[in-house]
Parts: sequence; structure tokens; C-alpha cells
Amino acid sequence: MAFVSDGDTLRLLDGRRVRLVQIDAPEPDSECYGEAATRTLRALAAPGTSVELERDSALDDHDRFGRLLRYVVVGDTNLNIVLVERGVASPYFYRGERGRHASELVEAAQDAREARRGLWGDCPRARLEPQRALDAGSP
Repeated sequence: MAFVSDGDTLRLLDGRRVRLVQIDAPEPDSECYGEAATRTLRALAAPGTSVELERDSALDDHDRFGRLLRYVVVGDTNLNIVLVERGVASPYFYRGERGRHASELVEAAQDAREARRGLWGDCPRARLEPQRALDAGSP
């Protein structure tokens, strides 16, 4: 792993960009909790960290920006799920398509929201709507 762009995007050493599939994190420069989401992914996938990319055959291979759509795994930990568990990202099912970890992501988000972890406690406008991109708004 080479570089974390934001809370749901990273760049590999070979230059490929990866969008963590089925989640959406707030944007760092414009949305509540965006900087925290980016810091969290940077801590979980620091430069030099060995990551495994898992494709979900039920979902698109790339997004409209040419980024790979993948679950990112470090050791035996799925970072997509961890980010949602920590309340720094929300499930996002583009075109309503649900991948193999969709149920886990929704459950993790519900738990984080009930516990008011991360953006669920700090961003009053945050909504859990997996069919739509996250709008965390401003604090």
C-alpha cells in the first residue's frame, strides 16, 4: 500500500487506485468527520502495509473514475467493515446492488449508530441510507 487519499480510497505502489467497495466515507475537506475517516484508514493501512484486495463478482470491477472496487483486507481484517464499525463510514450500495458483505455492513452501521460512534455521534445530519451516498453535512 502506498497512499491513502481519503476515508474510502487508497493508491497502491503500482499506481492503481482502489475504492473500498460498498462503503462511503465523508469527504475530508467538506464534510463532518471526513478528516477523522481519512486518519482512520491511514492508521489501518499505513504506507508499506501489505493489503489483499478482494473482488466481489456481484459488483462492478471499476467505478466511473477507473478505480478498482474492492474489499481491502489486512491480515484477516476486512477494512471496509472495520471503518463502518468505527463509525467513520457508512454502507453504500450503488444502484441498490448488495455484495457478499452487505448484511455485515448494515449491521455494523446500525451498531455504530446506536452507540453513537464516530460520525453518528458528532454529525447531527448523518443518515443511514445505504442506497445513497453518505451526506454527513457540516458539524
